[in-house]
Amino acid sequence: MAATAATPRATLSSLSSLSLSLYTTPRLSFLSTTTTAKPTKLPKLALTTVRASDKPDNIDTKLFEDFNPDEDDAVFDPPTPPENFTPPPSFDDLPVETEDEIAAAYEEMYGPAYSGVSVLGNDIYVMDSKVKKTSAFGKTKKEKVKDGFEERVVQVRRVTKVVKGGKQLKFRAIVVVGDKKGQVGVGVGKAKEVIAAVQKSAVDARRNIITVPMTKYLTFPHRSEGDFGAAKVMLRPASPGTGVIAGGAVRIVLEMAGVENALGKQLGSNNALNNARATVVAVQKMKQWRDVARERGIPMEELWK
Repeated sequence: MAATAATPRATLSSLSSLSLSLYTTPRLSFLSTTTTAKPTKLPKLALTTVRASDKPDNIDTKLFEDFNPDEDDAVFDPPTPPENFTPPPSFDDLPVETEDEIAAAYEEMYGPAYSGVSVLGNDIYVMDSKVKKTSAFGKTKKEKVKDGFEERVVQVRRVTKVVKGGKQLKFRAIVVVGDKKGQVGVGVGKAKEVIAAVQKSAVDARRNIITVPMTKYLTFPHRSEGDFGAAKVMLRPASPGTGVIAGGAVRIVLEMAGVENALGKQLGSNNALNNARATVVAVQKMKQWRDVARERGIPMEELWK
């Protein structure tokens, strides 16, 4: 009876395993229709340290095994110097460098310092002008060029340009720049904003710098007259203590040039730009006494006879 009871159980277990294999195999094969090849793994590179015991046997190190630097045989034998050889002086025997020489050598290597002193005559503000400074709104502020020239706004006017679609509104600015040492320039510029127009006119004025001839009393060497368009300007020298007696754009041009004693008069038009340029024309006609004497080939004393 026991044998007969065991046989049905064995048959049931075999049938159940067969049924599982029948049901599970198709499902797995249905799910995995495509087979992908697994990528081959690259071998990892391990960092190993080479020990003295692991060195190969084909390297011959017998040459250095018997070498002992502490012995008397290890003597430095320098080559013999050539004929007429003069040894260079030691560092202690050289003359002591001055502070100006050290500053000049440092400036030649690294450029002008930020201390405000240039030994070689370089522009100490060249790096500051290249640095972009940003305002609170993220816009880049254009700093004024520090080249020794002062700016003076003569006039700002609103101008319009008639185009096909209507009128374009812009601002025109007249600016005079000068170093008050004989250099002066007049410029004009237009832009949609007043600040941009002033910046453009200042750049234009720096492109048209002229030299004003002056005597030691900071006045003109002689009389002169100039005209530009309908404007005409008359300039006269003055004695020390007179001051600049002029008005409008003529006064601004003379003050920025550094003239302290002069007489000026606007004749004709009252246009600020034309009067400023007429002043420049009158100044360009002037000559120093020494220049006239050199052109004539006579001494300066002959000019007063």
